[in-house]
Amino acid sequence: MKILVFSDSHHFLSGMVQAIQEEKPDHVIHLGDLMSDAEELSWRFQTLPVCTVPGNCDGWTTALPIKRITLQGKNILLSHGHLWKVKSTYDIAVQEGRKAGADILLFGHTHRAYCRQLEDGLWVMNPGASRTSYGTILLEGGSITCTLTKLI
Repeated sequence: MKILVFSDSHHFLSGMVQAIQEEKPDHVIHLGDLMSDAEELSWRFQTLPVCTVPGNCDGWTTALPIKRITLQGKNILLSHGHLWKVKSTYDIAVQEGRKAGADILLFGHTHRAYCRQLEDGLWVMNPGASRTSYGTILLEGGSITCTLTKLI
């Protein structure tokens, strides 16, 4: 299964649309700022599942700010990241990921791409701002591979 991860799109749709057309993912995750961009992706790619959480620029919403989903048997914890204060440190986010039993922790907010597997096996990814980068998660045969792609 191939999952594309976007964050902080702020009405910049063309990079996300291009990535989806080229990568042909099975699933898309959008980490907020702006949820309306994820809704637009859902309209353009109606057979593609899109999961989203609100960011700090999404205004009042009843959408859950933190979600835990399971894909291909892997637990994924996602949030925009502002509630975890990720602009200062990733410590709270990592702590929440471990507490949730996550295999993959996803957040945005900083506009800085980051992807690393920690010593305990937890993958931590911030795809950066969709204007400049996005993340890819491959779930194959029980293994996880996370990568970042920079947009030109």
